[in-house]
Amino acid sequence: MRWVRGLAAVALAAVLTAGAATLLGMPPGISSETIQLSVTRTPDLLKRAWSLPVARTFHQQVIWQSNASRCGPASVANTFRSIGEEETTEAAVLDDTGYCWTGFCLIGLTLDELADLTRLKTGRSVAVLRDLTADEFQEHMKRSNDPNRRYIINFNREGIFGAGSGHHSPIGGYLEEEDMVFVLDVNERYKPWLVERERLFKAMDTLDGDRKRGLLLIE
Repeated sequence: MRWVRGLAAVALAAVLTAGAATLLGMPPGISSETIQLSVTRTPDLLKRAWSLPVARTFHQQVIWQSNASRCGPASVANTFRSIGEEETTEAAVLDDTGYCWTGFCLIGLTLDELADLTRLKTGRSVAVLRDLTADEFQEHMKRSNDPNRRYIINFNREGIFGAGSGHHSPIGGYLEEEDMVFVLDVNERYKPWLVERERLFKAMDTLDGDRKRGLLLIE
């Protein structure tokens, strides 16, 4: 099995040389100032967002992804913690699944792969929602305040921050009056933020390979 170990070492080296900034969880070209100016974090709105029915179940805490490639497993772990599942860490979510066994999810997980990973760890219903219209997306955001439902969104950071690539994070809820979505970003450099629903939809309504990004619904 020496060749297997060699292949793993080559793959891991490729990840490590892909860019130090990416491995630190901050794609090159996205400054802290840009992050701050691209989304909403006013104290009043954040307080209201954390008071939403689903957001409350996260107890104002997000466990950050361990490296830039593991936003998917981190999103599932945080979501599981909010609904009382046993697997509430990245390691527990990934254990015995065959995913990300090198310590990195090489090139990240697709939405379908994340759904498969989630189904391996829960008996709950797990559905992939893609090719949504703007109106359908709004209806789902309204339902994201239902304590019996959890959404994880797969979106392209470029649509929000002007640079970056695909990312997964849980949805904490929807402020309907302001038409803003509360994203519980699992990347510590970004932290949870609010954004206009239309902007988030456009960032989600992008291609990952030959398929659209979308939502993961757990209920």
